[in-house]
Amino acid sequence: MTPDWQHILTVAETATTVVGAQLLKDFGSATAEEKADGSLVTQSDKWADGELRRRLQKELPSHGVLSEEDSHIFPSEDFCWIIDPIDGTTNFTRGVPLWGISLGLLYKGTPVFGHVYIPTLDQRFHGFFMGNSDLDGPSGAFLDGEPMHTSSDEIAGSQFFSLCARSLKVLNKPFPCKIRMLGVATYNLLTVGAGISLGAVEATPKIWDIAAVWVITQAAGGVWTPLEEADIFPLEVGADYGSRPFPTLLSARQDLTEQFYPLVNVIRQ
Repeated sequence: MTPDWQHILTVAETATTVVGAQLLKDFGSATAEEKADGSLVTQSDKWADGELRRRLQKELPSHGVLSEEDSHIFPSEDFCWIIDPIDGTTNFTRGVPLWGISLGLLYKGTPVFGHVYIPTLDQRFHGFFMGNSDLDGPSGAFLDGEPMHTSSDEIAGSQFFSLCARSLKVLNKPFPCKIRMLGVATYNLLTVGAGISLGAVEATPKIWDIAAVWVITQAAGGVWTPLEEADIFPLEVGADYGSRPFPTLLSARQDLTEQFYPLVNVIRQ
């Protein structure tokens, strides 16, 4: 049966809007604890995770769920949501107004729909990318309902490239673009899809950091290049994705990938 894609989009938008409204009230005042991997978690993360799970499972009860703050085991359902309740918890905790809520929908282990809401900017990104899933559905990437695309610009000193905090080795040699580091993996990568940056690299993203934006940015024309030998998707039923990183380069176009890859591959060393 073909999924009701409009219903899926509506569920994602409604859930993130409601959760985002509460998180804006908590923004800058939440007390954080450090997790085993060194990242931060707050009661707001835990509440948002639970509320998003509840809303998704109520509206789409046949879908499985994997989330940052709950189960990290990939379930057996054909459709599975991957939730990041607050991407950029450190920003959220310290009062930096850039963080987001990320929902990715996978079919048989591969993302086909993504939605990211940035409450402080009131920006909503979503995309559909059926790939080789054999599903019928829409395609394209959108920012606040308007189509978005990667940049057609050439590499230059006035163009942006985004790093994460764990990819600073890239700066050991001169880099041909202006560097930005935003502290939010989803938005870091979405800047490429939105045509703001020519490329971005994430050294240690978890599956909840990339599931949604993998769809959105490819639908916008971006090129994903795993910085490890194994492909990211499909995910394996029963596998634990709680501690596994997925180092990734995202470029606006294939010709840029060929130029950026030798510069960023140093993060693997």
